[in-house]
Amino acid sequence: MGGYLRTVVLLAALTALFGALGFAIAGQQGMVLALLFAGGMNLFAWWNSDRMVLRMHNAQPIGPQDAPRLYEMTAQLAHHAGLPMPALYVIHEDQPNAFATGRSPSNAAVAVNTGLLDLMPEEEVAGVIAHELAHIRNRDTLIMTVTATVAGAISMLANFGMIFGGNRDRNQSPFGPIAMILMLILAPLAAAVVQMAISRSREYEADRLGAEICGNPLALASALQRLENYAHQIQNYGAEANPASAHMFIINPLSGARMDNLFSTHPRTENRVAALQQIAARMGQGGGWSAPAPQSAGPWGARRRNPWG
Repeated sequence: MGGYLRTVVLLAALTALFGALGFAIAGQQGMVLALLFAGGMNLFAWWNSDRMVLRMHNAQPIGPQDAPRLYEMTAQLAHHAGLPMPALYVIHEDQPNAFATGRSPSNAAVAVNTGLLDLMPEEEVAGVIAHELAHIRNRDTLIMTVTATVAGAISMLANFGMIFGGNRDRNQSPFGPIAMILMLILAPLAAAVVQMAISRSREYEADRLGAEICGNPLALASALQRLENYAHQIQNYGAEANPASAHMFIINPLSGARMDNLFSTHPRTENRVAALQQIAARMGQGGGWSAPAPQSAGPWGARRRNPWG
């Protein structure tokens, strides 16, 4: 429950920050208008975010006839997680990676890069899919949509305040000019910190639940290490063109960032692996696993267009 409580607190802080920024710009009226604006943006994102992000990455829908092994694996894992079968999409990117999207479990989708199917062992792919299903069951896709929308709105509002300032009537900012300028500068920075903190918290929760869904924490741990190795070697062109979506992927697609700092969208992979090893030890699966070396081909030998067919 600690992760959920932390997420609630951070979401409340983000909302309060947005209201405070509106208050700083135009007093009580500005705060009300800012919160109404955020609500409208979240409503739009709630209905459209899944289609937007899939279109952003040129994701193509696939069915059981396209990749029967992948489809069957996902169906079995979804059943084990108590979820309906999500829509499956493939993204033609050589970098192994994946993400989940959708406003609810009944409207969810899992998108996998072709590199994941070409380069990763089957048990590790199962761990990755289980991690994404955990995001769906925890409704993280909705949480991250809300946080990204509010954080973006804070930046927009701060830019508006810097450009237009306020008039000099009684609805004007109650702060002095210096305090208001500082608020306009620091609010987007604080929003980014809160957004990243929520993202990291949800990744740890998805790792834990994903390990339970697939029943193999060490396979997920091995997948995370291998995915990070590939992220350093293979560029994800879609993510580079749309960096705002980087937090959705299981591993940072931009750089495989190693620093667990305030601005990292993902926890440090070594910390995630250590947590999964502890879960494996509690499940009686400890020992025998070591970090995998990068591979140039999947377990089927030479790379093929669809090894899961």
